[in-house]
Amino acid sequence: MIKNIKKIYGSRPQSVGDGFVGKNALSAQHYKEFSPFLMLDHHGPMQVVPSDIPKGVDEHPHRGIETVTLVFEGALQHRDSAGNRGTLRAGDMQWMTAASGIVHEEKHELSFSKQGGVLNFIQLWTNLPSKYKMTPPRYQEISASQIPKAEIAQNVLVRVFSGELAGLKGVAKTYTPILLAELKISGQSEFQLSVPQGYNLGLYVIDDEIFVNGETQIKAGQIASFQQEGEIIHFHTKGKAHVLLLGGEPIQEPIATYGPFVMNTQAEIMQAIQDYQMGKMGHLV
Repeated sequence: MIKNIKKIYGSRPQSVGDGFVGKNALSAQHYKEFSPFLMLDHHGPMQVVPSDIPKGVDEHPHRGIETVTLVFEGALQHRDSAGNRGTLRAGDMQWMTAASGIVHEEKHELSFSKQGGVLNFIQLWTNLPSKYKMTPPRYQEISASQIPKAEIAQNVLVRVFSGELAGLKGVAKTYTPILLAELKISGQSEFQLSVPQGYNLGLYVIDDEIFVNGETQIKAGQIASFQQEGEIIHFHTKGKAHVLLLGGEPIQEPIATYGPFVMNTQAEIMQAIQDYQMGKMGHLV
């Protein structure tokens, strides 16, 4: 059965901190269509001016969510209050589970900052079910060489970060079933993919354009939501395309949001704010 598109959304300009410029394609207002995904920010491609002081986002907290960072060009550095430090380069992924609370910072990697260049990455937020929101934080840094990939049709390369697609199984550990995969299409192509029945699914076009289930065009910077029914999606391109598939089993729970906190009730949000102010989410050292 064909999995049909429900709606196509555009993105809006977005600037985060003092070093990440791009667009926001998904926010919590569309959560019911894209659950378990809450947010998609596409930073880049942007030209980073050489600097001895790395720019980015200074320390800030999270609770109740996971942040997922995919780097396509350039390099980022991360450190958090749980003692994790890491560098992400082109092709790498970071999956940080904030859960009960963590403080972190994300900036241009030092050597990349000094030389400058093109930076292009996506950050996603995924929700956690209520029973996992107060579990200990977890950190997964997965290099490009660890990410399963395969050419599934002429000119079509698939990389699977989490879940299963096209016979590949992602290595990222998730608390609920989540599918996250990248399609890099180098030329004219026609192919189809099968996704699990009942999943929410989104398709974000990173670059160029793709046609879905006939002549429905999705352009760069647009994100499409799909009906839950069906599992087969037909794709074709007239040239190059770079696409992200994101979806999974919906989390059927209410959400309450305030900045970097996503919980189930307003009382839990107030508690998160208080805990952060009291230093219970830790500090960067």
